[in-house]
Amino acid sequence: MTTDLPPLKVSADEQQRFDTTPIVDRQVKLEALLDTLHQHDTGIAPLDSHALTTLHLQIAALELDLDLKTQASARTRALIDPCLRNHQFENAALACQYIYLCDEDDAIAAIGQAAWLAVTYPVDPNLTVTLLDHIIDETPDDSDGAAVAAATAHYVVDIRTQGREHEKLRMFTGAMLARVARRHSNIESQQLFELWVERLELDAPDKFLGRLRNVIDVMVQDDWWFDRQALSDELPE
Repeated sequence: MTTDLPPLKVSADEQQRFDTTPIVDRQVKLEALLDTLHQHDTGIAPLDSHALTTLHLQIAALELDLDLKTQASARTRALIDPCLRNHQFENAALACQYIYLCDEDDAIAAIGQAAWLAVTYPVDPNLTVTLLDHIIDETPDDSDGAAVAAATAHYVVDIRTQGREHEKLRMFTGAMLARVARRHSNIESQQLFELWVERLELDAPDKFLGRLRNVIDVMVQDDWWFDRQALSDELPE
């Protein structure tokens, strides 16, 4: 894996954002979604498991956007087990991300578990990159963990995307790597960047993916919300 040292400037449309409509409109949307959920609970509008999970995630996103963090955290925490039982790994990762964004005591454990799910399973690469970027935000400037997260994001884009999506996301993850290199070792030239990548073995997936697991272990500690080993045992060889 190689990359040129790109500028750090990233366009706004490459950032994942919540709804920017006025608060009143968001409140109306939230009430409408809650009404749909109530209809489901009373048997008026039955939903399958995936549709129900999607509805809860939409509600949680609006609750978070309206600063109703306690409600959003409780709602998404309750989604993780059923998502995993139904092999909705992307929704489980998204639920963990919402818990992280609620910025409560379990935020660091949440983003670690979100990243584990997103890297382990074929989750949307946009979400995977966002989660790994959160890990970078949570690590000290001189931490190798940020470099490992950035390298993993770059690698995920290479193996999960193609065409224009690959080009767009690869520019973004290249910028992630450049940003981490600057803050980690004051890297400003392409030659030093390439030496930095080689020194930290960021061009060797078999090595940096193992180190990412260690980073995630430190973040989560003993606060795993699911049986990681059982999920790993179900993976194909």
